[in-house]
Amino acid sequence: MALFLFLALVAVVLGLIGAVAEGLGYLLIIGIAVLVIDLAIIAVRWSRRTGRRPVR
Repeated sequence: MALFLFLALVAVVLGLIGAVAEGLGYLLIIGIAVLVIDLAIIAVRWSRRTGRRPVR
């Protein structure tokens, strides 16, 4: 969970810098890419966790 929060924070910071600073639009794109990767990682972890529950 700490990795998810760290990557989300990095994505937000890069996105803000990329949106505010002139000529640094590539940071906005990198921030969006990091956010997408972060969401993919958390989705994979949640899908693995649900498969371990015993059937009743």
